Amino acid sequence: METLQKNTQKQIGEFVADDFRTAAVFSKYKIDFCCNGNRTIEEACEKKGIDSNRLAEELEAVLNSKTDQSIDYKSWPLDLLAEYIEKKHHRYVEEKIPVLRQFLDKLCRVHGERHPELFKINELFTASADELTAHMKKEELILFPFVKRMVKAKLDHVAIQSPQFGTVENPIAMMMHEHDTEGERFREIAELTDNYTPPADACNTYKVTFAMLDEFEKDLHLHIHLENNILFPEAIKLEQQFD
Repeated sequence: METLQKNTQKQIGEFVADDFRTAAVFSKYKIDFCCNGNRTIEEACEKKGIDSNRLAEELEAVLNSKTDQSIDYKSWPLDLLAEYIEKKHHRYVEEKIPVLRQFLDKLCRVHGERHPELFKINELFTASADELTAHMKKEELILFPFVKRMVKAKLDHVAIQSPQFGTVENPIAMMMHEHDTEGERFREIAELTDNYTPPADACNTYKVTFAMLDEFEKDLHLHIHLENNILFPEAIKLEQQFD
């Protein structure tokens, strides 16, 4: 019971940063672990009317189970983590956006009359695609290169030149705000799609599009989690070591 009590006071983002398998438990209860990971389990459960002890027990079961699938991202050097996010998650977003836009346009043309919610889903995804494209470029051209320079300077035991943006906390604050916006957009898309459940009259394109949107949101959750809960706080700590 002592462990359960302790777990309910631990922040959601810390759980997922320690072991990403716990994300499945939070997703099951519709608890946002990426954008709103700075809440305790107790706070999140109280808001949603969930038994915090029951949730803590499920988390403990996941944490105590043995698997090789859990990747310890926290142990990675920051330059490697930034590189991984760019090569894995940024490239994924870039590859999926044109396909999803094409499919959503087709669904609106063919099924829009019977399912008018498709137009709003398409509008939300298009806005998200545009914002994410600009967001990722800012990370790739400004934030990630500075993180990599800090890692190198630390290894070489040399000082680092102050960036034009002042402190790394400034671009990080902007990125986190943009993460919140995208998280909110996808919450709305999930609601409009009934958690990506195709209607009874859905054709194959309809089913594939909803499955792709579901996968896109899951990838985005991991992408944002790696930045908000691991890369960003560690980058702030690293910068402070140069003071």
